[in-house]
Amino acid sequence: MNYINGRWQPAVSGATREITDPANGETIGLVADSDADDARAAIAAAKHAFYADGRWRRTPAPKRAELLLRVADAIGDRADELARLDSRDNGKPLREARCDIDDAAACFRYYAGLIGAPQGGVYEVSDAFGPMHAFSMHEPVGVCAQITPWNYPLLMATWKLAPALAAGNCVVFKPSELTPLSAIALFEIFEQAGLPPGTANLVLGIGATVGAELAASHDVDMITFTGSTPTGQAIARAAVGNLKKVGLELGGKSPNIVFADADLEGAVEWAMIGVFFNQGEVCSAGARILVEESIKDRFVGRLAERARAITIGRGLEDPDIGAIVSQAQLDKILGFVERAQAQGARLVCGGQRHVAGDCAKGLFMQPTLLDDCTPDMEIVREEVFGPVASIQTFRTEAEAIQMANDTRYGLAGGVFTTDGARALRVVRELRAGITWINCYNPTFNEAPWGGYKMSGYGRELGVNGLLEYQQVKQVSTNLRPGPVGWYTR
Repeated sequence: MNYINGRWQPAVSGATREITDPANGETIGLVADSDADDARAAIAAAKHAFYADGRWRRTPAPKRAELLLRVADAIGDRADELARLDSRDNGKPLREARCDIDDAAACFRYYAGLIGAPQGGVYEVSDAFGPMHAFSMHEPVGVCAQITPWNYPLLMATWKLAPALAAGNCVVFKPSELTPLSAIALFEIFEQAGLPPGTANLVLGIGATVGAELAASHDVDMITFTGSTPTGQAIARAAVGNLKKVGLELGGKSPNIVFADADLEGAVEWAMIGVFFNQGEVCSAGARILVEESIKDRFVGRLAERARAITIGRGLEDPDIGAIVSQAQLDKILGFVERAQAQGARLVCGGQRHVAGDCAKGLFMQPTLLDDCTPDMEIVREEVFGPVASIQTFRTEAEAIQMANDTRYGLAGGVFTTDGARALRVVRELRAGITWINCYNPTFNEAPWGGYKMSGYGRELGVNGLLEYQQVKQVSTNLRPGPVGWYTR
């Protein structure tokens, strides 16, 4: 069911879509399969709620914060249910899903607190027109359309919904058609928390219909999207019609640089987190491992040994790696691995669909390492979005930086070294929006998230995440009303 203007309702067409567990192919839900008509209805509801009704944008920040805290508490109360939904819907290990749910609740709490912080400023200005008082104020953007991917179903929803609602906007939210179940549960929580009708609207459907309508609509004031770069480009082009505000968090092919003086065991484990966490279905994945030549054999040997020991299985059984989200995604990953070997990469481990035991019923991929990769290879240049790493070697710091930046993407990057000065030098040179030193992939609600280059623009999380959903208005006041004497000649 869609949730539009405070009511649960089927798609206008009556169409539905089956949701399956990628670990065994079982049907776990039947949801609305909406089209442009449903999107337009949701947009109209959000527009009325924001402009005509105005209840939510006029609600004082402390009252908005109270509601967001109720949402956070309800997420905590339903944490086990929500984690199981995401684990079955997406395929991820249960412990990772539980971390996502904890972070989602914390995100609502963070923005509930942040919305009460001082905003705007007062400015000392010229008195050429007499005594003036100038200040700025922050206001909600208006109707915000939000589209999220399938790799972190509830968490990605939270990253967008929490700051948008905190700022006083009204939203139309579209989750991935592959993983909508926890979003439905979240909107149940919104309803129970008392969010005014039309403030938050949920439309379930595919990007080609629902997403396209949200991007093109002149009644949408802002659109944010997390997903592939080609889709982000299409959204940006469609948004030009009314010059709506756009936020894009897109693909990545992020470097993970390991210097010879790094703690080897630590670097190996963090490299595994960088490329195998969430089955490698992570936009910031450290999928390009750049290793200093003198330690390459030791590092790759130990990494392969650890990778072969990874457990693979159904997410609810809490393995190290769960199922790939769909057959199409698994086929895409296998195609990358096959073409990499044809282009000269050496398969160190993995490379095949995992079919042992009960995994034969599902969509599982072996952790995969490809060595002897060169800069021109597709596996080095294109995002795989699976548990696959390409390995290259370098000899000097300058060469490592050049190789790291030799990509059209700029989302993330990591550096492993015990030389603190070198770590900072390298991070300063990386053309990426998110960087880590001696770790990889930790994410915090308090810190900005987003990329450079073809990895998109705008930021989520932190103070920047709230600012994305606000407009800044200048207000200048004449402190001495009356004629200013400008036209006296």
